[in-house]
Amino acid sequence: MFRILIIDDNKARIQQFESVLSFLEYQVFTVSSLEFATVLHGIKDVQAIFIGGGYKKQAALIRQVLDFKLGLPVVLLIDKGTRLQISSAIQKMVTQCIEWPSVSPVFLAQLEKISTPKEPEQLAIINTAKTGLVGNSQGIRQVKELIVQVAASDATVLVLGESGTGKEVVAQALHRASRRKNKPFVPINCGAIPGELLESELFGHEKGAFTGALTTRKGRFEMAEGGTLFLDEIGDMPMPMQVKLLRVLQEHTFERVGSNQTIACDVRIIAATHRNLEHEIEQKRFREDLFYRLNVFPIEIPALRERAEDIPLLVNDLVARMKTEKRDTVQFTGKALALMMEHPWPGNVRELSNFIERLTILHANSIVDCTDLPDKFQHYVILHDRGIENIEANETEVDLEIHHTVTDLIPLQIAGQGIDLKGYLSDLEVDLIRQALHESHGVVAHAARRLSMGRTTLVEKMRKYDLSEKS
Repeated sequence: MFRILIIDDNKARIQQFESVLSFLEYQVFTVSSLEFATVLHGIKDVQAIFIGGGYKKQAALIRQVLDFKLGLPVVLLIDKGTRLQISSAIQKMVTQCIEWPSVSPVFLAQLEKISTPKEPEQLAIINTAKTGLVGNSQGIRQVKELIVQVAASDATVLVLGESGTGKEVVAQALHRASRRKNKPFVPINCGAIPGELLESELFGHEKGAFTGALTTRKGRFEMAEGGTLFLDEIGDMPMPMQVKLLRVLQEHTFERVGSNQTIACDVRIIAATHRNLEHEIEQKRFREDLFYRLNVFPIEIPALRERAEDIPLLVNDLVARMKTEKRDTVQFTGKALALMMEHPWPGNVRELSNFIERLTILHANSIVDCTDLPDKFQHYVILHDRGIENIEANETEVDLEIHHTVTDLIPLQIAGQGIDLKGYLSDLEVDLIRQALHESHGVVAHAARRLSMGRTTLVEKMRKYDLSEKS
């Protein structure tokens, strides 16, 4: 029987919802928000969580739910006829929104979709503890869905993403969810091994094949037989080796260095790179035919700055790992987390992990506030005096009315002497950016959302026009 937990402090709504779900043969547990943390630990195998209440309570509960049960469907109960009032960041963490009261076919279809059993491989991927993919943003959800789609096949996968985004974590998740999961997973960093040694590392060598080859040695292809070979930083592989790798991918055979004996291989190839391989092809640094062989099923991992809403979850996971290892840990105030969510993290999750490690040394078993963060975070402090709760609060109360501003600024006709269109549009862009920053109280991420552009794009434009958050 499918088990649903309802968290709501509206007793009448709980009774109505519980009656309907029980009639439909769902097993229902009901708690108020105040009881949630205690009760959830005592409930086994909850398969979905429904949250009622006002939008402020819902936002707080969603974060709390994700701390306890990453990967479960989270469904919001919305009073019929009311407008959804949670921020877009919170909406990305929600599986569905259901109007209540309602017993329409749409409602029943939504329930059926939530309760449809998933395949074991899919459950393994969705479960963060098994994949290592921490987060509930839309970008990470899409990555998990792509892993589910391709895991059962032997298709070559190309994992793309900046350094530190977790490309090897994705490769390991693919391996664990595949039919090869009981065979070896063998990684090799193609950029960390000199070109003259890479052939021996991949294909092995015979005794006496070159100076220093004192014994016969298997290469990574033989080590990974029946399993998965992960070619990390494939974009850094020298061109001569690319030719040899292409032949192996085409013919599924190779020879050790110093041997004429052909060896058949059965391995699943997963490659990864932080480089733009199409650009590398244009620059004659990567073979086009090899790219097409590798790019059968691409998976792109979003940078951490593009999924800032996952940072609290990542911090919780990193701290929890430290606790498991019985090491010193830290806790973070809402303001400190808010500043961390605003930081661009060029080193992505790896940088965040190292940052937490450093703070556990400086502030062991303490609470870290915004003033404890390094200097590079301090220029955000005034902007985030409201704390993380307010950052995720409802934003729909304030409207920019940008379309009115544009209408007011654009001339109805071009003057006789003509117009400097480029300069005019630049001035217009500056005015709109200033207005968005002002209405967003200097929070760059919110201003970018209002202007329908990425945060990094807005930061680049602010640098171009010499604008600050207080502009």
